Amino acid sequence: MNSCRKSEDSKTIVLDRDGVINEDSSSYIKTAEEWIPISGSISAIARLHQANFRVIIASNQSGLARGYFDEAALACIHDKMNSLVEDSGGVISAIFYCPHSPDAGCSCRKPKTGLLQRAEVEFDISLAGDYFVGDSLKDLQAAASFNMEPLLVRTGNGRQTEVSLSKEIRDQTRIFNDLESAVNWILKEQ
Repeated sequence: MNSCRKSEDSKTIVLDRDGVINEDSSSYIKTAEEWIPISGSISAIARLHQANFRVIIASNQSGLARGYFDEAALACIHDKMNSLVEDSGGVISAIFYCPHSPDAGCSCRKPKTGLLQRAEVEFDISLAGDYFVGDSLKDLQAAASFNMEPLLVRTGNGRQTEVSLSKEIRDQTRIFNDLESAVNWILKEQ
């Protein structure tokens, strides 16, 4: 595990969305009404912000390419998420998402790192050594290949992911029940 942390003024955390912040669905989250936060996740994001973390979302959203929802519906979902976080005293600094289908061959669909590269360029930062919280192997792979510290939550697809991890990936990954417990640990580490 990477225990070297950056200076106080350069803390960033990357979160996956579906299964980490909100309940996931095999039929996709298509509307703001279907977007339901996981208990404790909104306040956890607010606490990160209050502890001077830049909170960035990096999410695969292939439902766009599949025609399950459009950009306007996705914007409404993100408006709801942002509003809930702001009402709790937090801010999400940016949301980066891959709109492509899994077979599109793009560079932004996790486990590829295009979304993380965009975040670095937009904020003029390095994410190396920062935390990436996800619920899937793709999240952990993206984090590891970008020299970030992968944290797995058991919400969403996390329990299935946990049982299928190779020893190498398991040894690199801290595992938590949910985003709230991961944030509790992160804030104690600071």
